[in-house]
Amino acid sequence: LISLKRLPGCLARLTADHNGARGATMLELRSIFHPTDFSDASEEAFVHALRIALTVKCGLTLLHVAAPVDERDWMTFPYVRETLARWGLMSEYEPQATVAEKLGVNIAKIELAPQSTIGAILQHLDSNPADLIVLGTQGREGVARWLNGSVAEKIARYAKAPTLFVPNGARGFVDPLRGEIHLKRLLIPVDNTPKPAAAVGTIMRFAHMLTGPAVEERLFHVGRDVPQLQHHAKPHLPVPVATVSGDPVDGIINEAMAWQPDLIAMPTAGHHGFLDALRGSTTERVIRQAPCPVLAVPA
Repeated sequence: LISLKRLPGCLARLTADHNGARGATMLELRSIFHPTDFSDASEEAFVHALRIALTVKCGLTLLHVAAPVDERDWMTFPYVRETLARWGLMSEYEPQATVAEKLGVNIAKIELAPQSTIGAILQHLDSNPADLIVLGTQGREGVARWLNGSVAEKIARYAKAPTLFVPNGARGFVDPLRGEIHLKRLLIPVDNTPKPAAAVGTIMRFAHMLTGPAVEERLFHVGRDVPQLQHHAKPHLPVPVATVSGDPVDGIINEAMAWQPDLIAMPTAGHHGFLDALRGSTTERVIRQAPCPVLAVPA
């Protein structure tokens, strides 16, 4: 194992690779999309979606595809006002319009009639593209109960937007009781395919929007052919990337367990990269074992 080096907080200004536009390194969050199924996994993801929306002052859409028999009261979940009251931001008895007036965040709740979950979500995203998708998963036990099979992966793949997976029971970076963000360590596994520069820039922009520049990041590669990333101010100098050998998933999880990052962020490449089929998806396998949330960023 090559010793891991602390990198400066300037990775958000990395030069884009030759196949990507310079603007691809920037991330503007104007809309966040969170589908929910009332599960504990969805509730943990909801807390992250709400806190991120409040921090960057962007819109948040909560979508629920009803089951054939669903006795839950959709308009009481997720508990937006109750959560905001718990965080000391407003009274839970204030009208819903107060959220936008007082906190500068527009929150929309959408309930759809019983139908195909994946079809409904993708159709909604076709008409209403989101800048960030937040999904709850069941970690080692697979995806949440309504995210059967490869639904979570399909959403991330076809939406072509950064997707934050929040494993149920994992150590999240948002405190559900106080609403505080604890994002101090960021692990970024990189590979040669996809070319990582633009995605790494997006990842660092995301972290800096939430917590400022005081984020310690580690670029990490499993294998021998180490990707080359360049500093924007000194293009002739490569950014240090730590390397190990062995299985990519084992390497990422072992490093995450040892270093205890608050977020794992991975550049992805659709059908040809980390978000391949479930049978060999590096990202999907990492999500199932990750001790913290995982951010998948299309490169």
